[in-house]
Formats: sequence, C-alpha cells, structure tokens
Amino acid sequence: MLKKILTGAAIAALAVGLGACSSTRPADGGGAAAGGSGDCNVGIAMPTRSLERWINDGEQLQKKLTDAGCTVDLQYADNKTDQQISQIQNQISGGAKILVIAAIDGSTLGPVLQEAKAQNATVIAYDRLINGSENVDYYATFDNYKVGTLQGQFIEEQLGLKTGAGPFNLEPFAGSPDDNNAKFFFAGAWDVLQPYIEKGQLVVPSGKSPANDDAWASIGIQGWASDKAQSEMDNRLSSFYGDGKKVNVVLSPNDSLAIGIEASLKSAGYTAGAEYPLITGQDADKANVKAILDGTQAMTVWKDTRALGDRVFTMIEQIKDGQTVEVNDEKTYDNGKKVVPSYLLTPEVVVKDDVQTKLIDSGFLKASDVGL
Repeated sequence: MLKKILTGAAIAALAVGLGACSSTRPADGGGAAAGGSGDCNVGIAMPTRSLERWINDGEQLQKKLTDAGCTVDLQYADNKTDQQISQIQNQISGGAKILVIAAIDGSTLGPVLQEAKAQNATVIAYDRLINGSENVDYYATFDNYKVGTLQGQFIEEQLGLKTGAGPFNLEPFAGSPDDNNAKFFFAGAWDVLQPYIEKGQLVVPSGKSPANDDAWASIGIQGWASDKAQSEMDNRLSSFYGDGKKVNVVLSPNDSLAIGIEASLKSAGYTAGAEYPLITGQDADKANVKAILDGTQAMTVWKDTRALGDRVFTMIEQIKDGQTVEVNDEKTYDNGKKVVPSYLLTPEVVVKDDVQTKLIDSGFLKASDVGL
C-alpha cells in the first residue's frame, strides 16, 4: 500500500483536520535574509498553458502579488523541462528573491535550485513536489492522497462494492510519470479499489492493473495529455471489448485525461445514460463540468486553486516580512534530500447536483462557462 509514501502517523494526522493543527516555522533562505525589508521580487514558473488550471493558477497569483506592490515574472514552459530551467535561471538573474515553481519534472531542478540558493532566494514548490534537492524551502499543495481516496470512495459507493455488488469492468489510468503528485493520486484510489479487484468485484479486462501502488507509472499518461489518454482508451476498447463487452467504470486521475477518455468512448458508440461508464476526474475544468452536467462524467475532485494561491501569497508575505511561515505538515513529503515543510489544503468532490452551489455560487466558475 502507501506505507513507502506516507507513514501511518502522517495519514492519521491528515485525517484530523489540516487547518486546526497548523504549526509555524521560521522563514529561512531568502526570507530570513529579507528580515522584513519589504522586498518582493517573485518569479512564478508554471508548467504549461495547455491545461486551464495552470493558466488560472498563474494569473491569479500574479494579480494578487502585483496588487500588493510586488515585482512579478510569470512564465509558462510548454511542458518542456529545459525551457522551464532556462526561465528559472532568467528569473534568478533578474533578481527574484522568491521562486514559486510548479515543476514539469521535479527531479531535474537540483542544479538550478543550487543557483537560486547561491542568490539567497527562497523556493516554494507549488502543487508539485520538487525532488532530489535540499534547496526546496516550502511546499504548498492539496492533500493529494486524499484526492485519490475521494475518487476511489466515489466508485466504491456508486457501484455498491461494500455490499458485494459486481463484477464490474474497470479501466484504471494514472497521471504523468514525471509528476510527483501522480503517485499520490493513484495510491489514494488504488488503496480503496485494489481489494475489490482481489475479490473479483472489479475486473480489468485490459490487464492494465498495477500489482501495487509502487507500479502506478506502468499505466501513467505522459504529460497528462488528453490525446494520449484517448489513444490509450481506443487501444483498450478495440483490443479487449469485443462481442458486446462494455466498460463500466474508468478511474481517471484528472480532468484532462477524462476528456480524452470520454472522446474515445463517444467514438466507440457510448452515449450518456444508465449504461454509460462511471468516470472520475479532478480540477473542475469548464469542459469537464459541462460533461458532468451532460452525464458523460460522473464527478470531479475540486481543488479550489484560489485557496492555494491565497496560501502561497500568505507564505510570500511572511517570507518577505521576515515572519514565521505557517505550515501544517512536516512529516509527509520527503523529496529524497529532506522532508519539505508543507501546507496542505483539503479537496472535495463535485457531482452534478453540486455544480451550482459549489462552483458557481462560490465564483469559481460563471454559469455561462458551463452552459447554465
């Protein structure tokens, strides 16, 4: 299971309620050096504009910082690691004292973070952990294991697995192998679902069923690409679903993969209705919320990225003012060089009946964005 990723104590700690048990630690790196000087030169490195959520994340944080009088350089790297490294180097040479980095490949940034440290810059890993470097000061994200748990529990509840229902044909997918979060998403879901595979209540006709959490990358979709997910689903349907056999449920870790999977199912003749597969997702992207309303996606796990941006903004304010930086987890996220002090936010499930109350009434989406 997830014992290699999360200790039992850490899991228990997360379940208690993240906000209620917050702790603080002194600002270090560039924050300590700032000593309340008020300098606020921030570099924001986002992975790509191809996913709606990264555009929103970057622009929202940029606006908050600019409104607060900070100098901000926001860059998108087209999912190219070398391009992201070059952008971060330019931000360092441009005087950035705080770097906010949503890594494309969190294992490749060690050398450029050493350059950042030499310039006394503070590094905040944004939503994706940066691995293999001691020069990561803080990590801000959602409880990524919980994201997967919510997806697995949704499938469990909707199919009645606890009451012995089945068998159902399941096709599981995992996220990009170079994204540290993807293993947490998968592990959270697989820890719920794998026991039902072992009991025969869930069957994976394609054989794409990892033996354990650690084997998740074997079904990972590089770059979280919708077209690659569509191609993979096309192959599974054509190879393993002849003679009237139907998919009943698809574990999709996020909305971009779900869009590709849904396109594949549509091409294969699946239509919304009682026999349509149960499909999970994450991010509450506009197209996927429309799909939920249309009945071609069952749910999405909503991570209100405005709250994540607010938390990172607060961290930056605390760093530049020489204050303690609030975190609520100092056990879970070991990047291979250190356990990175983290602030974890709580995700939540959105289904059709929640779209108005959770997404629109909160201002996260406009009614017109999703055809309401």
